[in-house]
Amino acid sequence: MRHLIGIAAVAVAVFPLLFVVSASVNPSGTLTGSNELFAEVTGAHYAQLFGDPLRPFGAWFANSMLIGLVTAAGSVFLGACAAYAFSRFRFRGRRAGLTGLVFVQLFPQVLAYVAIFLLLTALKDVFPPIGLGSRLGLVMVYLGGALGVNTYLMKGFFDTVPKELDESAQIDGATHAQVFFRVLLPLVAPILVVVALFSFVATLNDFVIAGLVLTEPGQQTLAVGLYQLVSYQLGQNWGLFAAGALLGALPVLVLFQFLQRFIVGGLTSGAVKG
Repeated sequence: MRHLIGIAAVAVAVFPLLFVVSASVNPSGTLTGSNELFAEVTGAHYAQLFGDPLRPFGAWFANSMLIGLVTAAGSVFLGACAAYAFSRFRFRGRRAGLTGLVFVQLFPQVLAYVAIFLLLTALKDVFPPIGLGSRLGLVMVYLGGALGVNTYLMKGFFDTVPKELDESAQIDGATHAQVFFRVLLPLVAPILVVVALFSFVATLNDFVIAGLVLTEPGQQTLAVGLYQLVSYQLGQNWGLFAAGALLGALPVLVLFQFLQRFIVGGLTSGAVKG
């Protein structure tokens, strides 16, 4: 019975993937024509992704990778610094600040879309590099939106590291920066990987904020660009969309395969202390 349930679960999980693969190699370019899996096979959609100037898939992919990697690195660094301060230092407003960070995350992000648009529009007139239409501005929005959750998650992991290690390093003459970078960060590597991976995946999948901030076609991310492939403007070619979606999923798949040993430890070890 357990084997039957496992096979059924695998079939349910694999069938959508097989359907998308079949749609990506089906020359009809429609979803209804892909009901018969792999009835016709062609690589025209993959070749068309990189050969059509109206569909700069390479630029979309590069933008997503650049924005995702920068956001992941920034989220890890800022979250680790904030978590270290909340875990190791005792200062006035510490508990209220941590509670406030978590409380802000209770509100849905859709409430901030208008404020983000107005803020970036005003910043464009003052400092264009982080204003509306800039990739750096989009990265700044992502960093601010994820700081609360990342800080709370990483703070719980920092609490599991004995403070005696900090004190021992400080007795040997280490500064707070040396304790942070040379002692604590290597010990909390699993949670750093988890936060980086989650930030990268969330950035890669985001559609609304990326479409709101990036207005130039050459600066758009993969999610926004793939939507255009199935819009009325470019003919609703679902075959191209499926091919682009599969190529866009490859970096995430590779990262999960190489980093999966950190994921379980990073999510569970920080849950023993709040």
